Order: sequence, then structure tokens, then C-alpha cells
Amino acid sequence: MRKTAKFIIALILALILMLGFRAMVFTICTVEGDALSPLFCKGDRVLVNRWSYGLRVGSNDGLIGYTRIGRSSVSRGDIVAFENPQNTDQVLICRCKALPGDTIEHNGQQLVVPGLVNCAGRDYYWMQGIGTDSIADSHTLGFISEELIIGRVTAIVYSHNPDAPFWRGWQHNRTLMSLQ
Repeated sequence: MRKTAKFIIALILALILMLGFRAMVFTICTVEGDALSPLFCKGDRVLVNRWSYGLRVGSNDGLIGYTRIGRSSVSRGDIVAFENPQNTDQVLICRCKALPGDTIEHNGQQLVVPGLVNCAGRDYYWMQGIGTDSIADSHTLGFISEELIIGRVTAIVYSHNPDAPFWRGWQHNRTLMSLQ
């Protein structure tokens, strides 16, 4: 009986540690579209480093104020995972094109930095996809608040073609690819 209790306690502790590690250090997100094609394909599972810009503390509902522990700045060109401002349950992945204080000019699909429009003050970023059908970026969502940024995408963990059966959809050439 004691061995079983010890096993169950160890299993519960391992589960708590795993969930804490996932919630505070890294998370895995699935790429849904091809806004960052050819770098990312639909079905890629990417690793997001939650500590890359500091650990987010707080909530969007205002119960706990927002802050970052160990805060560092997003750099132009970083591939960033952030919550969709229109639906915070959805995670989006885009490249950061303009930083707080930058001025931008948007001519159709092209973004010119520096330009004419200010990046809406401090802690707001312009996120942009690479592909032509990138509807979920700053072209449609506007400036992205730092509060919505989860972290920097660091690697492709694995890739599975969502249109293929499970046993055939594994894309071996896109497994454990570092973006550094």
C-alpha cells in the first residue's frame, strides 16, 4: 500500500511540475494558417519561450494588474506569439516590424520604418505576417499591446500536415528546427 501511495504522490508532483513549467517557461502553439509561409507551414507546432521578454504576471480582466518580471524589449524582426486582441483565447504568430516610438508608413502591403504614423506610444508594436493572406496581423488588428505578447517563437518542435491522416502527416524534415 505504501509503494502505491508513494507512486501516486510522485506522479501528482511530476504533473504539477510539468504544468508549472509549461505555464511559466515554455508553451507549444500550433500554426493554423500560412501567414508566415515559407518559414512556418500550417500544422507546425512551435515552441514559445515565455521568458524571452519577461514573465507576464496579471490578467486581462483587471483583477490583477499587468507587469513583467525580468522585462526585456521585443526586437524588430523577432517572431512573436501574442493573444489576438479580438479573441484572447486565440494565439497568433507574426514578425515584429515596428517598435514603440517608431514611426511607420503603410503603403498597401509595404511597411516603411521610419514613416509618418507613430506606433501609438510606448508598449505597442506593429506585427506583420509574411504571406499575402496574413489577415491576422496589424493590418487588420492595429497596434499590438505588450500586454498581449506571450513570448518569442524559438523553434519548430514538430510538424503534422492537418490534411493528411495521422500516421502519414508527420513531416520529418520540419522536426526540431531551431530559429536562432
